[in-house]
Amino acid sequence: MFKVGSVFVPVTDLKKSKKWYEELLGVKLIDEWDGGAGFYFPDSPTQLGLVQVDKPQPSEFTIKGNKKNSYYNFLVKDIDEAHSHFNRNNVKTSEIDEFGGMKFFDFFDPDGNPFSVVNEVEDSPFHRDEVKKLQEKHLSTQG
Repeated sequence: MFKVGSVFVPVTDLKKSKKWYEELLGVKLIDEWDGGAGFYFPDSPTQLGLVQVDKPQPSEFTIKGNKKNSYYNFLVKDIDEAHSHFNRNNVKTSEIDEFGGMKFFDFFDPDGNPFSVVNEVEDSPFHRDEVKKLQEKHLSTQG
């Protein structure tokens, strides 16, 4: 019944951020509105919206103490190449880390918004192929 349609990111300089997201994430402009712009990813149905704000807004939440988590992540096939891509383009990143076979790192947009990049782990219940099986099973029981 529900799907994630768009994810919105607060930005303080819409013009600068539009260029940054297009160049570094490869998003394509759909349209603009007063104070915002919408994009699509060439390989994903989820859209991205940039919304002009007066001052930076938090795009992460605190788990415990100083440990924070971004609201969503980007999925890549080659995490080493993604990390190198950002480093070649002078984007602030964390080091690549690993947990349970999954590799991940964070990067930051011009407003300091943090985003995680992850690779999928084969046989993980969170791998998109495994999730697709759950979806198909659910649909067949609804039938």
